[in-house]
Amino acid sequence: MPNSALDEVGLWTEMKLDIIRDYSAAYSKILSKQGTKIRHFAYIDGFAGPGHHVSRATKKVIEGSPAIALGQRFDHYHFIDLDGEMTSLLTNLSGARTNVTIYTGDCNNVLLQDVFPQCRYEDRRRALCLLDPYDLNPSWEVVRTAAAMGSIEVVVNFMIMHANRDVLLKTGWENSKPAEIAKMDAFWGDESWREAAYRTEHDLFGEVRKKTRNEDLAEAYRSRLMDVAGFKYVTEPLPMRNSKGNIMYYLYFAGPNEVGYRIATSIFDKRRV
Repeated sequence: MPNSALDEVGLWTEMKLDIIRDYSAAYSKILSKQGTKIRHFAYIDGFAGPGHHVSRATKKVIEGSPAIALGQRFDHYHFIDLDGEMTSLLTNLSGARTNVTIYTGDCNNVLLQDVFPQCRYEDRRRALCLLDPYDLNPSWEVVRTAAAMGSIEVVVNFMIMHANRDVLLKTGWENSKPAEIAKMDAFWGDESWREAAYRTEHDLFGEVRKKTRNEDLAEAYRSRLMDVAGFKYVTEPLPMRNSKGNIMYYLYFAGPNEVGYRIATSIFDKRRV
């Protein structure tokens, strides 16, 4: 695969990929020992990309999340990407494997219509789902459905840099483009992010509205994952920073069982600074 077809990624992405490698290895090891209790367990990648990247630090080709997952033992792999060029590369990556399904389309539709119905708890099926977009995605309906099913663990990314740049303006969210506000509504699930992202203070001139801290908004999303979506266990948000120390996004693990939560917490905590 020529390097020119691959995107260049920073150390924060490499750290995230290490997290995926560690957790998917632990997950597949545990599920493979369940015998007849679990009939089938799958890996799902909602924003799969090409399968490989180029390290900005070393200029070498490194494994992306699909390649990492294919190195673990899952009964089936579901790779989704909106870009046909990406899914063509994933087809080449998968080779002759018969337990890989590749979808070209919006993961919010593909997951709800085609993939999640194959992961039903009552059918003794389970899944690990990576939701790692480049913008404000996935839709809240996807996250809520995964939680309600009780059979799916997710690793999800909250792209706070996108939110700050295009929605959470210092002058107020009302001055953002309607399309960007709609993205935030869809990601958050309703309009309550407005109260979470801004607070009202009083000064000599009366009431003044100010943005809350990134950490406060990230914690508010974690609370929604538990209290609104219904995940029993959600890790504390892990800030993923670029080379300048700016937070690009927050990473969360959310799932239905304590064992997965404990493993994910340990893996996340090793990367905290």
